[in-house]
Amino acid sequence: MAHDNPRDTPHGAFEYAPAPESRAVVEIAPSYGLFIDGAFREATGGKVFKTISPATEEVLSEVAQASAEDVDAAVQAAARAFPAWSALPGAERGKYLFRIARILQERSRELAVLETLDNGKPIRETRDADLPLVAAHFFYYAGWADKLAHAGFGPAPRPLGVAGQVIPWNFPLLMLAWKIAPALATGNTVVLKPAETTPLSALFFADVCRQAGLPRGVVNIVTGDGATGAALVAHEDVAKVAFTGSTGVGKEIARTVAGTRKKLTLELGGKGANIVFDDAPIDQAVEGIVNGIFFNQGQVCCAGSRLLVQESVQGELLDALKRRLATLRVGDPLDKNTDVGAVNSAEQLARITALADTGEAEGAERWSAPCELPGSGFWFAPTLFTGVTQAHTIARDEIFGPVLSVLTFRTPDEAVAKANNTPYGLSAGIWTEKGSRILAMANQLRAGVVWANTFNKFDPTSPFGGYKESGFGREGGRHGLEAYLDV
Repeated sequence: MAHDNPRDTPHGAFEYAPAPESRAVVEIAPSYGLFIDGAFREATGGKVFKTISPATEEVLSEVAQASAEDVDAAVQAAARAFPAWSALPGAERGKYLFRIARILQERSRELAVLETLDNGKPIRETRDADLPLVAAHFFYYAGWADKLAHAGFGPAPRPLGVAGQVIPWNFPLLMLAWKIAPALATGNTVVLKPAETTPLSALFFADVCRQAGLPRGVVNIVTGDGATGAALVAHEDVAKVAFTGSTGVGKEIARTVAGTRKKLTLELGGKGANIVFDDAPIDQAVEGIVNGIFFNQGQVCCAGSRLLVQESVQGELLDALKRRLATLRVGDPLDKNTDVGAVNSAEQLARITALADTGEAEGAERWSAPCELPGSGFWFAPTLFTGVTQAHTIARDEIFGPVLSVLTFRTPDEAVAKANNTPYGLSAGIWTEKGSRILAMANQLRAGVVWANTFNKFDPTSPFGGYKESGFGREGGRHGLEAYLDV
């Protein structure tokens, strides 16, 4: 957090001079069209919408609002490109993916700044987490392109056709990579709709595709709102639908796709439990808890939003956690020292605020890190609630913000029961020095990914996905190929 007066600095903390990343490294056009069949074009109805910076509320650019007619044009372009693209030898498709990966690495600084401006997350995250992972996904799936016969899905697995992909605003470019890289490696063509509030990095990626010489129509980007996404999902020539986002929208998509021949994968909400045992290294656990819920302002599907701490160490852990939260720097996302940036939109901030107020109204005790929030933009101080029970709304509903609910347990069985007492099943964390306990707990937790003595660690070689209302299907790793193959 920023401290203007040295007397306000927490005891023992360092003063930080401002270290802003330059906005000049990336050029943002005043307006963007739809990327269809290898070229940008206006929306047929001429409709546009504005995308703004969550940190300042300034308008960054004007973006085309795709109609159902535009979606149809994009799907038809992808369908025309499919025969030639799918007929290419895997090694040739792999060359395009390798080329895209290298361009993403070369232009990562531009993309990191663009993502931070459009999304509100700190530049340290986009630069050090998002962009390296984006390139890694394209490198990884480029390597699979000529080895599909050895992936375990039969000797000659075939692509499905046109993949319709709808991605969220919390990791705009990383979710694009998760979707597009395996689709192209397996020989499919793509129509992707980025989130309404964060379209800019996807439109930048369209230019990367052109720079890489990708054949026309293989990747198409249509920007717009929920109606655009709905038109894409429902299009009769889309063979595969991949969606990451809210559980509510995921259920609507499942209803739309039901009864058709479309393949579907859904990666939805979560209410991950971060379980800390009495033998856990407290300082290491505190860092994991902070990373689990305050990374990307808590706007993470697999966030560790429920802290389950063994009763005997609750006091010690909470004291250490509050000391750590008091040192988090909240402010300008483009400053390299910033830990917590802006919430993505006014709508999301209103949801976080309402759920936090509900937590207080239901009797949980609220504590927020002492920090001065900027006067413009969408901001929420890192917050934790103690005295939370499983009956509290904040322990059940996904807040999708920098809000941590703290519950306690006495025995491993109680920890498992509380962790699994949720309609979601995306992630969990276990903190203990006993390897046998880690394995025993992980086998009982109904979560798609379980981290041990760490949290929010991602790797393109590892599958990711959930159970129950967190969706179905897996993205990443060898498993991520299956969703794009006719097996």
